[in-house]
Amino acid sequence: MSTYDDNESEQIKVGDLSPYSRRVYTVVKVVSKTEPREVTSRNDNSTHLVGEALVGDETGTVYMTLWDESLDEIMEDMILNVKDAYINLFKGSMRLSLGRYGSYDVLDEAPFDDVNLDNNLSSKVYDRPRQGRRDRYGRSNRRY
Repeated sequence: MSTYDDNESEQIKVGDLSPYSRRVYTVVKVVSKTEPREVTSRNDNSTHLVGEALVGDETGTVYMTLWDESLDEIMEDMILNVKDAYINLFKGSMRLSLGRYGSYDVLDEAPFDDVNLDNNLSSKVYDRPRQGRRDRYGRSNRRY
């Protein structure tokens, strides 16, 4: 376990996250976890366990997607220093994801007192903007 370092990077509060947030660096407390479920990858038909943890700070909460090993590693009441995560939409609802490049450290204590459970960012449903089709070079064929 380590201590919180305010100079590590540009920290963002949970309440300031948006559906377009990228390179998210934040400190959160794990409030609760859901039961894991088994999913099959579309890429290689491998099976994985996936679940969610409600995490937050003094400005709000958001669900964080947990895959495989992180399901066992992350426990309720842990303080996580999340690095290089991003927000994606799952069924129109915001989820904090570590993805391929994100990581976290477990901290000894939080730089805030209580978690604001009244502002759950994952409870709001966002309309996903329609994406235009792209050719094999990444160019959009959308006409404006």
